[in-house]
Amino acid sequence: MMEILGSKKRLEILKILSEGDKYVSQIMETVKIDGKNAKFHLEKLEDSGIISSYREGRRKYYKLMKEIRLEIVPPPEGKFLLYTTDQSPTEK
Repeated sequence: MMEILGSKKRLEILKILSEGDKYVSQIMETVKIDGKNAKFHLEKLEDSGIISSYREGRRKYYKLMKEIRLEIVPPPEGKFLLYTTDQSPTEK
């Protein structure tokens, strides 16, 4: 999971998808990447199960499927937790 989330561009994509479903052109414009890079990052995120895609007409939309949490606690507890949870079907 850390490898997937270790990319600034992927984090930017996740940030905009947390606001709602977006189609590829919206993602490319907001994140300022070309089609080849968008496809690469979106495939990585989709393969990991964090996002999914669907089509409406000619547009391909992406949506966030998992909630991602990072918890870092300093000593003496000293925790580092990164985990995901599935979204319920009624949540976006």
